[in-house]
Amino acid sequence: MLIGLAIRDVVLIEALDLAIGPGLTALTGETGAGKSIILDALGLATGARADAGLVRIGAQQASATAIFSPPADHAVWALLDEKGLSYERDEDLVLRRQLSADGRSRAFVNDQATGVAALKELGALLLEVHGQHETVGLLDPRTHRTLLDAFGGVSTAGVSASWSAWRAARERAAALRQQAATAAAEIEELTLRLGELDRLDPREGEETALAEERALLGAAEKALADVDAARDALGGEGTAQRLSQAFRALERARERAVQAGAAADGPAVQRLAAAAGAVDRALSEAREAEAAIDHAAAAFDLDPKRLEEAEERLFALRAMARKLGTSVDALPAARADFAARLHAAETSDEALRAAEAAERDVRGAYLAAAADLTAERRAAGDRLAQAVEGELAPLKLDKARFRAAVEPLGEDRAGPSGMDRVAFEICTNPGAPFGPLEAIASGGELARFALALKAALAGRTPGAQPLMIFDEVDQGVGGAVADAVGLRLRRLAGEAQVLVVTHSPQVAARAHAHWRITKSGDDARLRTAVETLAPAAREEEIARMLAGAEITDAARAAARALIGA
Repeated sequence: MLIGLAIRDVVLIEALDLAIGPGLTALTGETGAGKSIILDALGLATGARADAGLVRIGAQQASATAIFSPPADHAVWALLDEKGLSYERDEDLVLRRQLSADGRSRAFVNDQATGVAALKELGALLLEVHGQHETVGLLDPRTHRTLLDAFGGVSTAGVSASWSAWRAARERAAALRQQAATAAAEIEELTLRLGELDRLDPREGEETALAEERALLGAAEKALADVDAARDALGGEGTAQRLSQAFRALERARERAVQAGAAADGPAVQRLAAAAGAVDRALSEAREAEAAIDHAAAAFDLDPKRLEEAEERLFALRAMARKLGTSVDALPAARADFAARLHAAETSDEALRAAEAAERDVRGAYLAAAADLTAERRAAGDRLAQAVEGELAPLKLDKARFRAAVEPLGEDRAGPSGMDRVAFEICTNPGAPFGPLEAIASGGELARFALALKAALAGRTPGAQPLMIFDEVDQGVGGAVADAVGLRLRRLAGEAQVLVVTHSPQVAARAHAHWRITKSGDDARLRTAVETLAPAAREEEIARMLAGAEITDAARAAARALIGA
């Protein structure tokens, strides 16, 4: 909802701040008073094209600020995210535009500088303009399918699911066709590479093991020499023999001491026993040391050809890794990948036939669902045409006809919302061909057609409704037709905010709020002012619209009757 409009130095307005409420607001005043300036200023703030002529004579620049209060679920917030503009959903949205006397302009959103294009996109979500010379928003053909679906309660969920399935099947079949096209060459290459890897038979962790073995084998000869030196230093078999002889000699000495009468637990015998025990332990340790040296030597007792074999294996693995542009550790995985790709290539024809069959099935399901959707839309279009034509007669457009043309498109235009082009079309005279509204309607008919369509769609359109502006929708009509216009505007204002520029007292009388636009001053200094009318002043303004220059008591009574109707 638009809650405020601040205008500075726009045409005849020097400074004006307007507070705008919900419902229907009527803008009235004498011809030339400047009612269109209010709309021009609002257009300036929401990204409409502007030229230096909008800048008040004598001023350096003009500015217009529109303050909106969109609901939390309004689409405008997502657009702000897309544009990278900061905001708070519980705060107002402020759009501002400055236009200098040389024609240059600057745009701001919540005081953040942005482009005029961004301002225009935001404005398109926040308001619609329907006038004698243009209708913006509602009659954009790109919105017609969504509006028709909302009016008819048409769901596209089933078609969307079928579309997703068809698209996935198409992509899989296309990928398999691409594989099949290169399968022959790929099979030859994969077979060659897989044969090489099968013959090589790389194993996980083999490079590390071979490198360690190669290093060990390279050091084996010198290591064996060192082991032999250790054996020689230990004394070989002579050491054990000498220790064994020493042990036996000590045992004999102990026995002779005992035979000579020495006490078995005496100091001499005990020392001989201790010496024999020490020699015995040394003999045991010497034998263990000799065995350990022999065991260590056995570790280096390798086949001399093994070093050559290990080196050849390691070099072969590394050469294959370089050839495939990978590491030795990744060769087993590469082998498995080649095997899987070869199997896929060899069975690609079978997989392709299955994928194409699946694609045909889901395509058929999509086309059937899209055809059902087309039928639903045509039925909804018939109901919408009936509803719109029911609104046309009271608006003095009884000879006009409306239709929602639903044209099925080719498969190349298929999508998650079906295959239909929807366009709202009219003919204004019996026997004339149907065509786009903006190409056939003229003058006030354009805005009245928009009003009829809006009235028919009331309560059926999704999401938050934008501010609707009707500029002289009552042009060229009066009496009952003007009253019908007023009634429909009032009805629309029940679900959306509506501004109407009008010369019709019947329309003005239906408004919830009433602004009178006046112009004052002389030719050298003209000024436009806006007055929010209280009930008594409003009655007087409607009486003026009824009577003209001289307001009579009868006109005032008629004004009261219109307001109370």
